[in-house]
Amino acid sequence: MSNLKKKGTSLRGRRIVWVSSLVLDRTLHKTSRIQILEHLAKRGHEVYLIAMHSHEKPALDNTRIHVISFPMRYTPIISPALYIIALIFFMPLFMLKKKPDFIITEPQEQFFALIPSAVLFPMKICKYILDIRSTPVSSLRNQGVLGYLKTFTFKVCLQLSKRIFEGITIITSLMKKEVCMRFRLDPQKVGVWVDGVSKELFTREKYDYDRAKLRSRFGLSDKFVVLYHGVFDRNRGLTESVESMQFLMLKHPDVIMFLLGSGPFRQHLVELVKAKQLQGNVIFHDPVRYEDVPRYIAMSDIGIVPLPNIPDWKNQCPLNLIECLAMEKPVLLTDIPANREIVGNEDCGIYVSCDPVSIAASVDYAYNNRKKLRAWGESGRRIVENKYNWEKAAVAFEDYLLALE
Repeated sequence: MSNLKKKGTSLRGRRIVWVSSLVLDRTLHKTSRIQILEHLAKRGHEVYLIAMHSHEKPALDNTRIHVISFPMRYTPIISPALYIIALIFFMPLFMLKKKPDFIITEPQEQFFALIPSAVLFPMKICKYILDIRSTPVSSLRNQGVLGYLKTFTFKVCLQLSKRIFEGITIITSLMKKEVCMRFRLDPQKVGVWVDGVSKELFTREKYDYDRAKLRSRFGLSDKFVVLYHGVFDRNRGLTESVESMQFLMLKHPDVIMFLLGSGPFRQHLVELVKAKQLQGNVIFHDPVRYEDVPRYIAMSDIGIVPLPNIPDWKNQCPLNLIECLAMEKPVLLTDIPANREIVGNEDCGIYVSCDPVSIAASVDYAYNNRKKLRAWGESGRRIVENKYNWEKAAVAFEDYLLALE
């Protein structure tokens, strides 16, 4: 890695390009890529996002990002392969015209499409950076051929990036230790920028009216609402959360589990709710725009992030947790390193085990202390103000890029 610039030197007006595997009109977990680029643009850089869309190119409202989106009617394996071929021909022409200073990508299939460009336009011309938001592990999510391919691709990308890329960025210090140890990376070459939230968008006071309006719309005016928002997947503690309602509905029939999002596990959860006759206590809602997420958090009494203690999550930075904290909502969360790193022993976190009885007991505890929830949630906002916001993430990323020049 290059020596650091002298103190006081700033990085401004650079051309930064993110080449992503995102399918913009399908992928739910696109917030980090869009927000970090948006805030880098606010800091005076020209930023580009290169991605795909399946049916309709989404309009990124009020954004400073230049979006180049390839139309690809999404089909597993076929669409990523076509995207790679398109990028192989597109990127050299793009680089000749735009002359980017930095190109960032992820350990996905599109990484391999950048290798020809990295050879034609080496590091002295453009700096290439691999960004890691998660690591594939041996879990339920990664069994089968697709899981094997994902893990294999990740390992190859890491090994190649050690040789042909200038740097690597990663989501948490915990994950940095894991990846550096597993792949024998030089820690000095690896930067950390954590996910965050928009402090302006996720502000409780803005949604007091929306809270009452939404609760009335869903018939929740006199209910105690526990909110999960995010992807519905097998290994996120959602089965246990739904099953906890069997115990709660007897003691507190006014407790509602509100599940906001979508994913491959949704149908299983719907069937589970029917089998356990929990239709009156569990509500499913389709995903909403990122800008509308704070309204639903404001509607709730507490959030829940029930991630099990498995390798998938131990070094992560759960975005739904940070969003709830920003909105001053206490959160039921499992005692895993990722959650403990963010919340510590603050009042805004109520630790649970990932089993129905423990979750039910913790909801019962929150319910019985509901007059204290507002005060408990205030410490969560302080956590976000101090560390987990996009302004600080952009500064950390910018500092890392400065160190590469």
